[in-house]
Amino acid sequence: MVLVSAGKSTDPASIHADGSSPVDLPDLRLFVFGLFFIFGGITSLNDVVIPKLKGLFTLSHADAMLVQSAFFAAYFVVSLPAAAIVRRVGYLRTAVIGLLLMTAGCLLFIPASSSGRFVTFLAALFVLGAGITVVQVVANPLISMLGRPATAHSRLTFAQAFNSLGTTIFPYVGSILILGPLAKVDPSQLTDAALAAFRTEETHVVVSTYLGLAGVLIVVATLVWLRRNRLVEPPLEAVTFRHALDLLRQRRFGFGALCIFLYVGAEVAIGSLIVNYLMQGNVLGLSPEDAGKHVPFYWGGAMLGRFVGAYLLRVFSPGKVLACAAAGVIALLFISAHTTGAVSGWSLLAIGLCNSIMFPTIFSLASEGLGPRAAEGSGIICVAIVGGAVVPRLTGLAADWIDLKTALIVPAICYAGILSFGLYARRPKE
Repeated sequence: MVLVSAGKSTDPASIHADGSSPVDLPDLRLFVFGLFFIFGGITSLNDVVIPKLKGLFTLSHADAMLVQSAFFAAYFVVSLPAAAIVRRVGYLRTAVIGLLLMTAGCLLFIPASSSGRFVTFLAALFVLGAGITVVQVVANPLISMLGRPATAHSRLTFAQAFNSLGTTIFPYVGSILILGPLAKVDPSQLTDAALAAFRTEETHVVVSTYLGLAGVLIVVATLVWLRRNRLVEPPLEAVTFRHALDLLRQRRFGFGALCIFLYVGAEVAIGSLIVNYLMQGNVLGLSPEDAGKHVPFYWGGAMLGRFVGAYLLRVFSPGKVLACAAAGVIALLFISAHTTGAVSGWSLLAIGLCNSIMFPTIFSLASEGLGPRAAEGSGIICVAIVGGAVVPRLTGLAADWIDLKTALIVPAICYAGILSFGLYARRPKE
């Protein structure tokens, strides 16, 4: 794809070997960083919504993880259609569509609360996830294109730091707004009528949170729409679903897409368990609200690690950095599962630091050399984010079957696969 700054010519000397042209639009990069902040923050709110709904609807660990299954299933359904929309209307207009879908998902929490049924919340989360999927399909390749290919790993990692800034701030505020009332009433002790009224009343705090987000999203969508002509994007050749999936036959890309599935699934599974994990008597024994306030340490570690990682990826082989980070996570999971008290709790939270560079590094390593098929590759990789729907559910089943500590073996297996990919992709693609 050739991206040209509106009103400027492209210097032929800057054309890449794959035919694409780097674009230097600092204000547009700031806009993309803002998108990473927004969809990261909203995604991380699931970590505090899960214990809220688990308590209100007296769910098992596995059933509570359906929150993530509904949310991340959208990536499987929407990612490739979103890539097709990018080819048809361009990156910025597609971003507006995604932001409006996110707004619709937030507004659907109103009828979900009125119904008092868990399944309606899952429907609202699916629509919200669909909007975030569209925005992410836009953001990942766009930030890679806004600069020199040689620094794509570092630039995407830096952009992901803004994603982590959102995931650090949103759970802390959400734990105060959403989890605060959870410890004051035991739903299992209420009559059917009182329970229905309690659920409706308590889910209003969830609704209020998402209504505020809907207002912000409308403002952002308007600003993006006003800047929709900042890029001139020539039309691309129409590509069929089958043609897009042909990319998976490229060994490096296919392995990378699998690791996106494993990484997102493992990261989401750990984040979803943090509140209930820290509430255990043999860990930190915290209240729901206090445990929720610890979630930002997990995501905040990822934020700090991405700023550091943006430098390390310029100095060392991205594949080797990825392999070392995955090995670090496996070690921390082992420590957390085999210790108690503060060591067990904080070793789990420290995983965020090692997670920091994983998604952008896997994404950029898998996408090396795709050139004009970058949008297709992003769409397929975003399909792989459906791992966030599968791995947390498996982890929840393991937790119900045995216990939360033993269930950590599920994400550990995922990180072992990522370690293998890092070693495989330690050399640049020729």
